[in-house]
Amino acid sequence: MADTLTIHRAGMASVQDLGRFGRSRYGLPVNGALDQHSARVANVLSGNDEGAPLLEITALDFSCTPSTDVLVAVTGAPADLTVDGVVRPQWEPLSVRSGETIRISGIRHGIRVYLAVLGSVNAPSLQGSCAPDTILGFGRSLRDGDELGLQRHCPPVDHPEFRIPLFRLRAPTHHFPTPWTIDVTDGPDLAEFGDTVDRLFRSEFTVSPQSNHIGLRMAGSPGDVPRRVATGEVLSRGVPVGAVEVPAGDELLVLHRGRGVTAGYPVLAVVTATGLSALGQVGPGQSVRFRRRTVAEAVAAHRAQRGAVHALRNRVRTVFDALRIPSPARTVPTPP
Repeated sequence: MADTLTIHRAGMASVQDLGRFGRSRYGLPVNGALDQHSARVANVLSGNDEGAPLLEITALDFSCTPSTDVLVAVTGAPADLTVDGVVRPQWEPLSVRSGETIRISGIRHGIRVYLAVLGSVNAPSLQGSCAPDTILGFGRSLRDGDELGLQRHCPPVDHPEFRIPLFRLRAPTHHFPTPWTIDVTDGPDLAEFGDTVDRLFRSEFTVSPQSNHIGLRMAGSPGDVPRRVATGEVLSRGVPVGAVEVPAGDELLVLHRGRGVTAGYPVLAVVTATGLSALGQVGPGQSVRFRRRTVAEAVAAHRAQRGAVHALRNRVRTVFDALRIPSPARTVPTPP
């Protein structure tokens, strides 16, 4: 019988990867993990390629049990993580024995936690990705009682004395500030907002409960939302992930990874790659401030974040080789 990961309490969990890159030309949203940085780090810490399938756990409590010995890593928002009732750390590899129950509860400050398993889990694929797509009707959220096939097992790895943690890999963790500061670059329609552009950078906006993976609605006080002063019609055109749109009313619409590839609202700004991962942790009721960055600054921040993940991957490989922890048999292409 194949080894499995049995889901006891699914909450709002799903199997994700980094998304469908290069498919926007065919009208497909990119989708994938909303906090790409935490997803990448979880996979690296568990010995996988960055783009391997893993579990994205949103807001609600979650629990599961493997049928074989496994190595896992849990990243993302701070939460209470236990293995068979014993408190364990996030952002480090964890050895879990067959039949032990992994519980994640009390997710706070952010809204998403990521659970990766050495060797990954089995998941159906569409156009090179397992990411669910509600528009296409592909994939679904996990349910209580679901069983996910495991690619491989890992013999128990533990410190022989006093339960001292075996791993100290210094993973590049997220910060969870209040309010959130999200970096953006200038959008294509910036000039159409005249003197009201500065409102975007001096005001706080509150995330609405009507937000999801397609986009986040953010409410501002009257006079805080930039206003388009141009009078010409805005034609529908292609829009990037991270577009900060300004519809009528006192709100902003920030498109995220499930966005449609075309839209017709004016685009004031575009959230940076590092800002998108942070935005993937912002929940309803939380406050956001936007910070203006040049394209060069945004690229430098993205390269620094990816460089930190690359350095972590080298440390993980060195430690795993020393401990004779097996590497996954298959390789998943990593998007840029």
